[in-house]
Amino acid sequence: MTQEIGEAAAAAIVEGERAVTNLGVLHGRLRPCFARVEPFGQARKYLTGLMSDLPRKNGWSIAEHAGDRTPDRTQRLLNHAVWDHDQAQGVVRRFVVEALGDQPLRVGALDESGQEKHGNATAGVKRQYMGCAGRVANGVNTVYCSYATPGGHALVGARIYIPEEQLADPGRRAALGVPAGVEFTTKPQLAQDILADMIADATIPPWIAGDEVYGRSGKLRTFLEDNTIGYVMRVGCAFTTEVTPGRRMRADATVSTHLTGRKHRRRWQICSVTGSKGERSYAWAWLATTSPQLFLLIRKHLVTGELAYHYCHVPPGRPVTLMALVRVACLRWPVEEGFEFGKDHFGLDHSQVRLYTALLRHIVLALAALAVCAVTAAQAKTRAPVPILPVTSDDTPPADPGLIAFTIAEVKRLFILVTRRQQPETHHLHWIWWRRRHQARARWYHHRTRLRRNQQT
Repeated sequence: MTQEIGEAAAAAIVEGERAVTNLGVLHGRLRPCFARVEPFGQARKYLTGLMSDLPRKNGWSIAEHAGDRTPDRTQRLLNHAVWDHDQAQGVVRRFVVEALGDQPLRVGALDESGQEKHGNATAGVKRQYMGCAGRVANGVNTVYCSYATPGGHALVGARIYIPEEQLADPGRRAALGVPAGVEFTTKPQLAQDILADMIADATIPPWIAGDEVYGRSGKLRTFLEDNTIGYVMRVGCAFTTEVTPGRRMRADATVSTHLTGRKHRRRWQICSVTGSKGERSYAWAWLATTSPQLFLLIRKHLVTGELAYHYCHVPPGRPVTLMALVRVACLRWPVEEGFEFGKDHFGLDHSQVRLYTALLRHIVLALAALAVCAVTAAQAKTRAPVPILPVTSDDTPPADPGLIAFTIAEVKRLFILVTRRQQPETHHLHWIWWRRRHQARARWYHHRTRLRRNQQT
């Protein structure tokens, strides 16, 4: 047993070192994005901080972790340094696709996620529905695309949603640092912009999946169809389609007409797809429409009978089966895992910046940190042994169940293990002093503002 533990530990160290190597590779590819070498070097420190075990990953904590005397360099990297964050996002995307592009199934999963914020001084902030909170809250929403495959996944594209009222007010727009070229764009259009970039740099996957926000956008669906990209999009029960020539029907009506009753029972098939927590089994059925490329895919929960509807497009010449569409539909979920990993482990929603460019730059660097660990985990998965799983419900647990493949979170821990370096004690004492001094100054200004406000009232 001791020998097995030693071998497992040695293998783990190898994966941690591979993560360090992958970080070096990705960081090196980012060099053309930076006008000067200083911010390029600071970006490496920022990425290392995002991959660290810091509980909060913001300008102060990352600067302290990097060994800087103040947060000035970190703040300059996000706010004022000359570098192309859009180009950097493309570099991150190509890095991920290079590692995962040989998978048998590749899906671009669209979704939005938010960051709750106080006040109204941050670009994009307003009271709106926040998926991260599950309610209407004050915050910023960002549209993301995940490159999802059975062998791994990572977030590869992001666009910040800026409310129309912020863009319409020149003074507010200037205060938030929103560039002149940014116009009001809906979430489906932001997703389309991400996909257009992926088409331009040849990283677009064969399939796109999304929830109802994107499924009900006729413009987005037409864009995908015009570019011969298949899609499986969630739609609502009121979505209409032409299953019978000359007659449009609601999605729920098509189920009651064509899939309900004893004579239609065989049209439902129970399909099982492997998820992060095991097998997911549902009953599935599909209906052809009057177009040979369009289908309505319906999922039914085996216990509750709850229905979910998907509108599907299969480009001409591409063979398709029910199971193929089911697998695409189920690869929409990794984008949720990307949000979870990004926020819990890489500080995706930890930024305390306010300006549009700084917020987007933090997101791009968080995507890069996530990509390093996601690619390393995918590479490790190819070398992982076949998992030991029960065959029947009566199987007894094995004496040795083996080890699961390295996860993104575990790769990050290994990266920390092989790169951890303690700063001198004087450095930590300096930062304790610096924080207290800065907070005292902030307290003074807050009190003065409050006194002035009281005088005005």
